[in-house]
Amino acid sequence: MGDRIFASVLGLYQPRPPLAQVAPLNGRYIPKEGDEVIGTVVDVQGTFWLLNIGAPRWAPLHMTGTPWSIEIGETQKYLRVGDAVLVRVESLDPTGRIGVTMLGDGLGKLEGGTITTVSPAKIPRVIGRAASMIQTITRLTGARVAVGRNGRIWIDGPPEAIQRVAESLRLIDDEGHRPGLTERVESYLAATASSADLLMRSAPRSLVDAAPERDAPDPDGPGPEEP
Repeated sequence: MGDRIFASVLGLYQPRPPLAQVAPLNGRYIPKEGDEVIGTVVDVQGTFWLLNIGAPRWAPLHMTGTPWSIEIGETQKYLRVGDAVLVRVESLDPTGRIGVTMLGDGLGKLEGGTITTVSPAKIPRVIGRAASMIQTITRLTGARVAVGRNGRIWIDGPPEAIQRVAESLRLIDDEGHRPGLTERVESYLAATASSADLLMRSAPRSLVDAAPERDAPDPDGPGPEEP
Protein backbone atom coordinates (compact mmCIF):
# COMPACT_ATOMS: atom_id res chain seq x y z
CA MET A 1 0.00 0.00 0.00
CA GLY A 2 1.84 3.05 -1.25
CA ASP A 3 5.46 2.72 -0.10
CA ARG A 4 4.47 0.36 2.71
CA ILE A 5 4.77 -3.42 2.52
CA PHE A 6 2.48 -5.78 4.41
CA ALA A 7 3.14 -9.46 5.05
CA SER A 8 0.42 -11.99 4.33
CA VAL A 9 1.27 -13.92 7.52
CA LEU A 10 2.12 -13.04 11.10
CA GLY A 11 5.81 -13.67 11.64
CA LEU A 12 9.32 -12.49 12.43
CA TYR A 13 10.89 -9.92 10.12
CA GLN A 14 14.16 -11.20 8.65
CA PRO A 15 15.96 -8.63 6.48
CA ARG A 16 17.81 -10.21 3.56
CA PRO A 17 18.90 -7.20 1.44
CA PRO A 18 17.66 -6.44 -1.12
CA LEU A 19 14.76 -8.62 0.04
CA ALA A 20 12.63 -8.58 3.16
CA GLN A 21 11.44 -11.93 4.46
CA VAL A 22 8.95 -12.88 7.15
CA ALA A 23 9.28 -16.21 8.94
CA PRO A 24 5.79 -17.34 10.04
CA LEU A 25 5.34 -17.71 13.80
CA ASN A 26 3.45 -20.93 13.17
CA GLY A 27 3.25 -23.45 10.38
CA ARG A 28 4.60 -26.76 9.18
CA TYR A 29 8.31 -27.31 8.72
CA ILE A 30 9.51 -26.79 5.14
CA PRO A 31 12.78 -28.69 4.64
CA LYS A 32 15.90 -27.19 3.10
CA GLU A 33 19.02 -28.99 1.95
CA GLY A 34 21.60 -29.09 4.70
CA ASP A 35 19.09 -28.84 7.56
CA GLU A 36 19.82 -31.09 10.51
CA VAL A 37 16.50 -32.43 11.78
CA ILE A 38 15.15 -34.90 14.29
CA GLY A 39 12.93 -37.61 12.87
CA THR A 40 10.97 -40.48 14.34
CA VAL A 41 10.72 -43.84 12.61
CA VAL A 42 7.16 -44.50 11.41
CA ASP A 43 7.75 -47.52 9.17
CA VAL A 44 10.49 -50.09 8.56
CA GLN A 45 11.12 -51.71 5.16
CA GLY A 46 13.76 -54.16 3.97
CA THR A 47 16.25 -51.51 2.85
CA PHE A 48 15.05 -48.27 4.41
CA TRP A 49 13.11 -46.58 7.19
CA LEU A 50 10.44 -43.91 6.80
CA LEU A 51 10.92 -40.91 9.07
CA ASN A 52 8.42 -38.33 10.22
CA ILE A 53 10.38 -35.07 10.31
CA GLY A 54 7.32 -32.84 10.55
CA ALA A 55 7.40 -32.04 6.83
CA PRO A 56 4.50 -32.45 4.39
CA ARG A 57 5.95 -35.83 3.34
CA TRP A 58 7.74 -38.62 5.15
CA ALA A 59 11.48 -38.89 4.50
CA PRO A 60 13.05 -42.26 3.57
CA LEU A 61 16.39 -43.04 5.22
CA HIS A 62 18.15 -45.70 3.14
CA MET A 63 20.39 -48.20 4.90
CA THR A 64 23.34 -46.95 2.80
CA GLY A 65 22.86 -43.54 4.43
CA THR A 66 23.84 -44.89 7.85
CA PRO A 67 27.22 -45.74 9.42
CA TRP A 68 26.12 -49.37 9.88
CA SER A 69 26.87 -52.39 7.68
CA ILE A 70 23.34 -53.71 7.20
CA GLU A 71 22.16 -56.75 5.29
CA ILE A 72 18.92 -56.45 3.31
CA GLY A 73 16.02 -57.33 5.58
CA GLU A 74 17.91 -56.55 8.81
CA THR A 75 16.87 -52.91 9.15
CA GLN A 76 14.58 -53.78 12.08
CA LYS A 77 17.64 -54.76 14.12
CA TYR A 78 18.99 -51.21 13.99
CA LEU A 79 15.98 -48.89 14.15
CA ARG A 80 12.41 -49.65 15.18
CA VAL A 81 9.16 -47.71 14.92
CA GLY A 82 9.25 -44.92 17.50
CA ASP A 83 13.05 -44.55 17.56
CA ALA A 84 14.41 -41.02 17.18
CA VAL A 85 17.34 -40.05 14.97
CA LEU A 86 19.27 -36.93 14.09
CA VAL A 87 19.71 -36.75 10.31
CA ARG A 88 20.58 -34.20 7.64
CA VAL A 89 18.39 -33.28 4.68
CA GLU A 90 20.53 -34.31 1.74
CA SER A 91 18.27 -33.76 -1.25
CA LEU A 92 14.92 -32.37 -2.35
CA ASP A 93 13.25 -32.82 -5.70
CA PRO A 94 10.55 -30.73 -7.44
CA THR A 95 7.84 -33.15 -6.31
CA GLY A 96 8.69 -32.57 -2.65
CA ARG A 97 10.46 -35.89 -2.18
CA ILE A 98 12.99 -35.67 0.69
CA GLY A 99 16.28 -37.53 0.99
CA VAL A 100 18.05 -37.72 4.35
CA THR A 101 21.31 -39.18 5.61
CA MET A 102 22.74 -40.21 8.96
CA LEU A 103 26.32 -39.91 7.70
CA GLY A 104 28.08 -36.94 9.28
CA ASP A 105 29.50 -35.64 12.53
CA GLY A 106 26.99 -35.68 15.37
CA LEU A 107 24.30 -37.50 13.38
CA GLY A 108 22.84 -40.81 14.51
CA LYS A 109 20.33 -42.52 16.76
CA LEU A 110 19.26 -40.53 19.81
CA GLU A 111 19.45 -42.74 22.87
CA GLY A 112 17.53 -41.88 26.03
CA GLY A 113 16.50 -38.34 26.80
CA THR A 114 13.25 -36.74 25.75
CA ILE A 115 12.03 -34.74 22.77
CA THR A 116 10.07 -31.51 22.92
CA THR A 117 8.82 -29.23 20.16
CA VAL A 118 8.82 -25.52 19.36
CA SER A 119 7.70 -23.67 16.26
CA PRO A 120 10.32 -24.16 13.50
CA ALA A 121 10.26 -20.38 13.05
CA LYS A 122 11.63 -19.98 16.59
CA ILE A 123 14.66 -22.22 16.08
CA PRO A 124 16.98 -19.28 15.21
CA ARG A 125 16.03 -17.77 18.59
CA VAL A 126 16.62 -21.09 20.34
CA ILE A 127 20.12 -21.27 18.86
CA GLY A 128 20.89 -17.57 19.16
CA ARG A 129 23.55 -15.50 17.47
CA ALA A 130 26.75 -17.57 17.24
CA ALA A 131 24.89 -20.27 19.25
CA SER A 132 24.79 -17.94 22.26
CA MET A 133 21.31 -18.88 23.49
CA ILE A 134 21.67 -22.66 23.34
CA GLN A 135 25.13 -22.45 24.90
CA THR A 136 23.68 -20.41 27.76
CA ILE A 137 20.96 -23.00 28.32
CA THR A 138 23.35 -25.97 28.31
CA ARG A 139 25.88 -24.15 30.50
CA LEU A 140 23.33 -23.20 33.14
CA THR A 141 21.57 -26.58 33.23
CA GLY A 142 24.29 -29.12 32.47
CA ALA A 143 21.95 -30.86 30.02
CA ARG A 144 22.84 -32.20 26.60
CA VAL A 145 20.71 -30.66 23.85
CA ALA A 146 20.36 -31.30 20.12
CA VAL A 147 18.34 -28.75 18.17
CA GLY A 148 16.62 -29.73 14.92
CA ARG A 149 15.74 -27.16 12.30
CA ASN A 150 12.31 -28.80 12.15
CA GLY A 151 11.47 -27.56 15.65
CA ARG A 152 12.19 -30.81 17.48
CA ILE A 153 14.65 -30.61 20.33
CA TRP A 154 16.23 -33.55 22.16
CA ILE A 155 17.19 -33.07 25.81
CA ASP A 156 19.18 -35.48 27.97
CA GLY A 157 20.26 -35.21 31.59
CA PRO A 158 18.85 -35.38 35.11
CA PRO A 159 15.06 -34.88 35.31
CA GLU A 160 15.44 -31.44 36.90
CA ALA A 161 17.78 -30.29 34.13
CA ILE A 162 15.43 -31.61 31.44
CA GLN A 163 12.53 -29.75 33.03
CA ARG A 164 14.47 -26.47 33.20
CA VAL A 165 15.56 -26.75 29.57
CA ALA A 166 12.00 -27.55 28.48
CA GLU A 167 10.66 -24.55 30.37
CA SER A 168 13.32 -22.31 28.81
CA LEU A 169 12.28 -23.55 25.37
CA ARG A 170 8.62 -22.90 26.16
CA LEU A 171 9.58 -19.34 27.11
CA ILE A 172 11.41 -18.88 23.80
CA ASP A 173 8.51 -20.38 21.85
CA ASP A 174 5.97 -18.12 23.55
CA GLU A 175 8.02 -14.91 23.67
CA GLY A 176 10.63 -15.30 20.93
CA HIS A 177 9.21 -12.32 19.05
CA ARG A 178 9.71 -9.93 21.98
CA PRO A 179 12.91 -8.04 22.89
CA GLY A 180 14.89 -8.94 26.01
CA LEU A 181 14.48 -12.68 25.50
CA THR A 182 18.02 -13.64 26.52
CA GLU A 183 17.73 -11.76 29.80
CA ARG A 184 14.42 -13.45 30.62
CA VAL A 185 15.81 -16.92 29.92
CA GLU A 186 18.92 -16.23 32.00
CA SER A 187 16.79 -14.89 34.85
CA TYR A 188 14.61 -18.00 34.84
CA LEU A 189 17.60 -20.35 34.83
CA ALA A 190 19.35 -18.40 37.59
CA ALA A 191 16.20 -18.43 39.73
CA THR A 192 15.81 -22.20 39.37
CA ALA A 193 19.48 -23.13 39.81
CA SER A 194 20.42 -25.63 42.51
CA SER A 195 23.71 -26.62 44.10
CA ALA A 196 23.75 -29.74 41.91
CA ASP A 197 23.57 -27.55 38.81
CA LEU A 198 26.56 -25.53 39.97
CA LEU A 199 28.65 -28.71 40.18
CA MET A 200 27.50 -29.90 36.75
CA ARG A 201 28.33 -26.71 34.87
CA SER A 202 32.03 -27.53 34.79
CA ALA A 203 31.38 -30.89 33.09
CA PRO A 204 31.89 -30.92 29.29
CA ARG A 205 28.66 -31.27 27.33
CA SER A 206 28.16 -31.97 23.65
CA LEU A 207 26.14 -29.54 21.57
CA VAL A 208 24.60 -30.36 18.23
CA ASP A 209 23.34 -27.35 16.28
CA ALA A 210 20.67 -28.97 14.49
CA ALA A 211 16.85 -31.65 17.93
CA PRO A 212 7.27 -33.15 17.73
CA GLU A 213 7.17 -35.53 20.17
CA ARG A 214 7.54 -39.20 19.31
CA ASP A 215 4.35 -39.24 17.37
CA ALA A 216 2.64 -41.97 15.41
CA PRO A 217 1.99 -41.58 11.67
CA ASP A 218 -0.80 -39.21 10.74
CA PRO A 219 -3.65 -41.46 9.59
CA ASP A 220 -4.55 -38.82 7.02
CA GLY A 221 -0.95 -38.26 5.95
CA PRO A 222 1.01 -39.84 3.09
CA GLY A 223 1.65 -43.56 3.20
CA PRO A 224 4.93 -45.41 2.73
CA GLU A 225 6.80 -44.80 -0.49
CA GLU A 226 9.84 -46.40 -2.02
CA PRO A 227 13.01 -44.30 -1.85
